[in-house]
Amino acid sequence: MSCGRPPLEICKGINDLERVILRGPRSSSVEILLYGGQVISWKNADGEELLFLSTKTTFKPPKPIRGGIPICFPVFSEHGCVEQQAFARNRLWSVDSATPPFGANPTDKTLFIDLILRSSKEHMKIWPHNFELRLRIALGSTGNLMMTCRVRNTNTDGKPFAFTFALRNHFRVSDVGEVRIEGLETLYYLDNLQEKELFTDQGDAVSFDSEVDKVYINTPSKIAVIDHGKRQTVVIRKDTGLPDVGVWNPWEKKAKEMCDFEDEEYEEMVCVEPAVVEKPITLKPGEEWKGRQELSFVPSSYCSD
Repeated sequence: MSCGRPPLEICKGINDLERVILRGPRSSSVEILLYGGQVISWKNADGEELLFLSTKTTFKPPKPIRGGIPICFPVFSEHGCVEQQAFARNRLWSVDSATPPFGANPTDKTLFIDLILRSSKEHMKIWPHNFELRLRIALGSTGNLMMTCRVRNTNTDGKPFAFTFALRNHFRVSDVGEVRIEGLETLYYLDNLQEKELFTDQGDAVSFDSEVDKVYINTPSKIAVIDHGKRQTVVIRKDTGLPDVGVWNPWEKKAKEMCDFEDEEYEEMVCVEPAVVEKPITLKPGEEWKGRQELSFVPSSYCSD
């Protein structure tokens, strides 16, 4: 662990927003805000930041934070300046004190924190259902970042509810034109720039030379985000609870229209988000859904199997 610093720390950051810091081997770390239950920093063993965070983010609730890994629930909404229906990202979460913030196995050096968001009168005005959303964020012994989400229907009136969900990973890249995403080729996708029309990807990998806003359907469990400029790769591994993958970059024109995004920041960011979009999840009272992703860093250009 980091010498002289606690492996887990709860403290205050910008504008007194409470944050949790998990520190792993060498300089690896994860920083989470209780506001939004949002990961805003993930650093590898060399202390290099792997997530993008816009310099125009104000850290002033109730505005959402642009960048990091927002939780998109209960509606997978558009990539705009304010996402009112995805209220999980602009609400205050609580640390779940029911579990200790350490791995269950004494020999397991994985650190984790459990967060929870429950329905309230304020939520009911936007989305009239009782729910419980739990999030475990873990930093592994190799610096890998794991996120496990659970949604439970706690309605007492016998009514089911349906929702969509996403873990909106904003990765920091050297130059978006040098990025390729492997694992999505030849798959069907919904194009949000063409009224969600269904297409088939024809390339050997996803690359960027203009605005992209797509949702790939029924994707494999492993996706590779390859940054040739930095000669590094982030590998996303996800379970069947998150069958779809969104890919987004606003490009030049859209970036200038966004209120929480610098004009040129589109060049250093790509969003690749495991999600459930095409077929919403329906839960009856007492039922629970789970979705999980693991992000790992490979310090070289990489080609997936």
